[in-house]
Amino acid sequence: MAGCRGSLCCCCRWCCCCCGERETRTPEELTILGETQEEEDEILPRKDYESLDYDRCINDPYLEVLETMDNKKGRRYEAVKWMMVFAIGVCTGLVGLFVDFFVRLFTQLKFGVVQTSVEECSQKGCLALSLLELLGFNLTFVFLASILVLIEPVAAGSGVPEIKCYLNGVKVPGIVRLRTLLCKVFGVLFSVAGGLFVGKEGPMIHSGAVVGAGLPQFQSMSLRKIQFNFPYFRSDRDKRDFVSAGAAAGVAAAFGAPIGGTLFSLEEGSSFWNQGLTWKVLFCSMSATFTLNFFRSGIQFGSWGSFQLPGLLNFGEFKCSDSDKKCHLWTAMDLGFFVVMGVIGGLLGATFNCLNKRLAKYRMRNVHPKPKLVRVLESLLVSVVTTVVVFLASMVLGECRQMSASSQIGNDSFQLQVTSEDVNSSIKTFFCPNETYNDMATLFFNPQESAVLQLLHQDSTFSPVTLALFFALYFLLACWTYGISVPSGLFVPSLLCGAAFGRLVANVLKSYLGLGHVYSGTFALIGAAAFLGGVVRMTISLTVILIESTNEITYGLPIMITLMVAKWTGDFFNKGIYDIHVGLRGVPLLEWETEAEMDKLRASDIMEPNLTYVYPHTRIQSLVSILRTTVHHAFPVVTENRGNEKEFMKGNQLISNNIKFKKSSILTRAGEQRRRSQSMKSYPSSELRNVCDEHLPSEEPAEKEDLLQQMLERSRYTPYPNLYPDQSPSEDWTMEERFRPLTFHGLILRSQLVTLLVRGVCYSESQSSASQPRLSYAEMAEDYPRYPDIHDLDLTLLNPRMIVDVTPYMNPSPFSVSPNTHVSQVFNLFRTMGLRHLPVVNAVGEIVGIITRHNLTYEFLRARLRQHYQTV
Repeated sequence: MAGCRGSLCCCCRWCCCCCGERETRTPEELTILGETQEEEDEILPRKDYESLDYDRCINDPYLEVLETMDNKKGRRYEAVKWMMVFAIGVCTGLVGLFVDFFVRLFTQLKFGVVQTSVEECSQKGCLALSLLELLGFNLTFVFLASILVLIEPVAAGSGVPEIKCYLNGVKVPGIVRLRTLLCKVFGVLFSVAGGLFVGKEGPMIHSGAVVGAGLPQFQSMSLRKIQFNFPYFRSDRDKRDFVSAGAAAGVAAAFGAPIGGTLFSLEEGSSFWNQGLTWKVLFCSMSATFTLNFFRSGIQFGSWGSFQLPGLLNFGEFKCSDSDKKCHLWTAMDLGFFVVMGVIGGLLGATFNCLNKRLAKYRMRNVHPKPKLVRVLESLLVSVVTTVVVFLASMVLGECRQMSASSQIGNDSFQLQVTSEDVNSSIKTFFCPNETYNDMATLFFNPQESAVLQLLHQDSTFSPVTLALFFALYFLLACWTYGISVPSGLFVPSLLCGAAFGRLVANVLKSYLGLGHVYSGTFALIGAAAFLGGVVRMTISLTVILIESTNEITYGLPIMITLMVAKWTGDFFNKGIYDIHVGLRGVPLLEWETEAEMDKLRASDIMEPNLTYVYPHTRIQSLVSILRTTVHHAFPVVTENRGNEKEFMKGNQLISNNIKFKKSSILTRAGEQRRRSQSMKSYPSSELRNVCDEHLPSEEPAEKEDLLQQMLERSRYTPYPNLYPDQSPSEDWTMEERFRPLTFHGLILRSQLVTLLVRGVCYSESQSSASQPRLSYAEMAEDYPRYPDIHDLDLTLLNPRMIVDVTPYMNPSPFSVSPNTHVSQVFNLFRTMGLRHLPVVNAVGEIVGIITRHNLTYEFLRARLRQHYQTV
């Protein structure tokens, strides 16, 4: 066997899994940027992503705030929060208005010039000049969008995967900055106007989330000089709630769907949710919807206060023609076709996701490592190919189709989008005689929203060949486009692609099966839902969004069935597009629940036992060493269990302070009963106190060890070396030194330690710890959200021998679990409570490990489960 293995390695020297270093690595060690599993070629979660601090730190400064809190201040705080969510909704609506206004302006300018040129050159034979004009417009806009992404790379794409991660509890760097918002808004404006197959609805979700994160802070890193003394909402907990509201407002502004936006925030990320947050998010979504509706209706129709345009994308009114008495929007027999369309939509969506994933991996390996100019060139290449395909398909591949009467005079639901003088008119007559139109040009040579409305409401027929060609070209170009270095959404391209598929199905049923009752608009809508559901795999929120966009509740059942079938079909092959891109970024996203077999693992199987900790009283030189040599964001506050504490306390004030703190913080049943008995002054009988006093030992002298210390004297306990608390953990420690039993007292964050050092919170060894300066809650949170980095601080003015008492600022009662807790319980506690660190504490109060988000990712749990099977 050994010889066979050796020959195999000789023949396959290029195979890392056989002869390389990765043979001895566990899957969770392959974590950073580009390191992949050899079997599945999957990028593993990176360990440089941190979780948000959603759990409150109940320390002394926070308790001081609670002491001053009364009902009046509580109501004032709640009122300010309601005003903030209203302001977030209004601002998100105004951002949508800004994007929509300039996209329309630039699109009208572009199509006006090009359409005039086409009409003139169709007779003069200079269509190449029209193509060059269209290329000039599109390349200019796309170039500007790419430059903005170079300024802020996180502004690329739709932003939905990043916001989903943020709502899930992952701190994605730069995702909610003001500069990101500006680059996203202007970038999506130029990318949509540049003719790329992208939408502006997805980036609206990201934009709303940035507004929600930044507006309540009243300050920005991009505008450092502009700051207000606003003492509210200085925590990740409040910020994440506002981001949830902003993301929901973005969905509401994009689709005119406030309820759908609320469900989107709930379904796509937020792990911690309550009734109060639901009301605030819904109110924020309503504010965004009606702000956008009010201004768009007033600007476009001059009827201020009429509320005719609820969202950036609206599907219009679905109704049959009054002359067609046999027409129905859908019948029970159509449900069978809808199920089949859902299956096909799931297959198409899985194919789209698979191709896009391969393209994204190719970009990560071959485009992103190269100079940034290469990304701009790729975007320009996509723009050139898209422009040429759109122009040639509109001029060459289209068929002249007869206009219907309603198209000539305009019906109520369609007239809003069609005017005779508007360059965005829905009907294109390139090279076609009177009363006919070019069906391919009508789909390609229009804004995407107009093309969607054409497929949903145009009574005239589209050629099956045209629909098939349009679907194939649009599918491939949209797949290629999503992921380039421009802000880009995926909702509208998916809806348009799916609507073409649905309209094609309707044509086939009408023409070849003779089903005259089929309403083409319904099948176009179901096709759009099927394809979009197959790509993004959303169910609840997407169902409500589509129902609100159509304003037709009768479509609820077919849309829901189609989306469920599309999701189930697609999930059989791969994940949704957003989950795929989250995985490609290596973000440790936590799913809703773990798999059943994961319960074979316990907390002790997945925890990290190698801890870096601090003592209640620690020297500055030790804290600085720990902070500068580790990247951990929280440290357990512990004391050691020694058998000869009395001798250690002699002549060393630092060790004495730590041991005294440990003894004072240990709660025993006997001591608690004594305290309660002594406080029962008004109890009618003193018999209970007398009985308790008779059986309880008297107050122990300082020299005698307490009962808990005696319990810690177990067979595995051995005396520890003379290690002082001012010494940092060392790599030279033996196993016994490194993993000594430690009594757990609480958690303290890196940001809190740095703040204490910056503000000089310490005392000398000759002083009492009571002489240490005290910081208020406002002072501790003053630098939020970007606390100073320990590597950037000048700590030369601090005496390294000074001592810091961290106990007033640590969280003395964080959530913790037993080593025997099953993984499903650990996972549910961590995710539902929005935790960042979860200590594992044994039965005698010793910390034995710590669990973070990375220990609960699917990849890490699978690796631990494989190790579990090997050891069983």
